[in-house]
Amino acid sequence: MGTAIKIVLASALVLAAVTLATGQEEAEGVKIDYSDADKAAIAKIQEAGAAVLEVAQNDNRLNVAFHLASDEIGDEQIATVKGLSFIVTLNLRGTKVTDGGLENVASCSSLSRLHLEKTGVTDAGIKQLIGMENLSYLNLYGTQVTDAAIDDIAAIQGLAKVFIWQSQITIDGVAALKEKRPELKIIPDLVADKARAEADAIRKIEDAEAALVAATTAAEEATAAKAAADKAAADDADNADLKKAAEAAGTAATAAEKARADAQKALEDLKNPPPPAEEKKEGE
Repeated sequence: MGTAIKIVLASALVLAAVTLATGQEEAEGVKIDYSDADKAAIAKIQEAGAAVLEVAQNDNRLNVAFHLASDEIGDEQIATVKGLSFIVTLNLRGTKVTDGGLENVASCSSLSRLHLEKTGVTDAGIKQLIGMENLSYLNLYGTQVTDAAIDDIAAIQGLAKVFIWQSQITIDGVAALKEKRPELKIIPDLVADKARAEADAIRKIEDAEAALVAATTAAEEATAAKAAADKAAADDADNADLKKAAEAAGTAATAAEKARADAQKALEDLKNPPPPAEEKKEGE
């Protein structure tokens, strides 16, 4: 078989493999046959102010976003999603959803991503989400959720990622959640951040200690050189070159001593950092 024929056959096999893979991917898509009632429910969601988009070309389930609505969105508008099993993502960022309103959200059995950033949701709202088996992503940024919700967050079995930045969850809460659900990705991971900060502080102190040792050695050597230069200049008082050398040695010794003092202060500052400044309250 000629080389050209082999290349053509190889190319054909690759093309066939790609076509087969693409066909399999399309076959694995999700196709919902929406009833008239479903279509009416979707229309109500849009009328309530939400943007509605299909998940992908081969997946006609829905991503629903209320966070871009021009009107105020509260529990009444969000109730339009109640019981709809074809919603995959629901974005409620910045809306007026309440803890009670999340009961309607929890009825969306296929929901996998829920955005609650900058809402007034509290610990009571998290209890509404416990039974959501398909929920894998939960964003609690800027909410009032506290450490009291840790057990409930841990109880959302399918949860893979949770955002807690600027919520009321503390490092102790994160530690408890990590213990209950070690596989869960917590962003930010306050426990890991603290460990990294402590390791970085230790490294900086070690570097500062090494710098102080080097600066002290340099200062001692410069002082010794100055003493030798001063003696030589004194022994031959008429020698202008020795006098200049002594002056230069004195300048070097002064600079070396300043560098040692600076290194000492830097080390002390690292070992005794000032207390953190008190955070200003909003409006101050």
